[in-house]
Amino acid sequence: MKPDEAHLRRPRLSPALLFREPEARITMMTPPKFARRRALAVVAALLAAYVAFAYLVAPSAWRHYERQAGIAGFGARTFTAQGIPGDVINVGLEGSEADLMCAMNAAGWSPSDPVTLMSSLKIAGSVAFRRPYHRAPVSPLFFDGRRQDFAFEKPSGVSAKTRHHVRFWKALDKGDDGRPVWLGAAVFDDGLGISHYTGQITHHTAPDIDAERNLLTENLIAAKRVDRVYSVSGVGPTLFGRNGEGDPYYTDGDIAFADLSPGCETREGPVEAQAPPPRIAAKNAVYEWLAALRRLLP
Repeated sequence: MKPDEAHLRRPRLSPALLFREPEARITMMTPPKFARRRALAVVAALLAAYVAFAYLVAPSAWRHYERQAGIAGFGARTFTAQGIPGDVINVGLEGSEADLMCAMNAAGWSPSDPVTLMSSLKIAGSVAFRRPYHRAPVSPLFFDGRRQDFAFEKPSGVSAKTRHHVRFWKALDKGDDGRPVWLGAAVFDDGLGISHYTGQITHHTAPDIDAERNLLTENLIAAKRVDRVYSVSGVGPTLFGRNGEGDPYYTDGDIAFADLSPGCETREGPVEAQAPPPRIAAKNAVYEWLAALRRLLP
């Protein structure tokens, strides 16, 4: 064969190679790899179940408006002037403006002074020199796009450093009994400090906001200005919330309502108490157990 013809020769293929069936390869999944995939599938299923329960099933289960269904469309959070979520709506009253003012006064709560230069200097002097100031101003919070209509406080201690206070907004012109409905946020100021969010000097609040809600209701009942009490849905059960200044709070998530006596008349005899539905009572029982554990935390 000539050298220049060597590259023209093609290799001969065996007929057996041309017609041989391809070999099938089956790769078996090793047990550890299969176990990992199954574990991931279980975790994904549990996560999906949690999301469905926590964000769809549970919130619908604890929503209840046996009375005052007109407030169901409102949120249950206030906001600071900077748009930061503030205090939680946790109290409600039904009655005229005159009924509200009379009942709060009878319960020992005083209207707060408006925020001015003079009232700001006065509250600073109250804290610095430990002098009482029972009408100390409160900062504005916004609900449904409006700052509070009224604010009240009750002294605790010798100065305005610590105090009980509540803000109210008129939510409905006519509630179930044809009278105005007021929604409020009640908290206890337990000292002064620096805001965790803005760095401004501010009051810090106690985390158990249900205790403050209940105190206000008890004060109104003791003043004999309440005909009926009940609860409706609010923000929902919360164990690790934060308000507009970054302070922690926890709550069973309900709004405690009180129907005020018309004309601020003194009510004699027991106050009518409307029990919550069984599912809400069960939710509250579970929450109380969790809240007891929450109180053990700093």
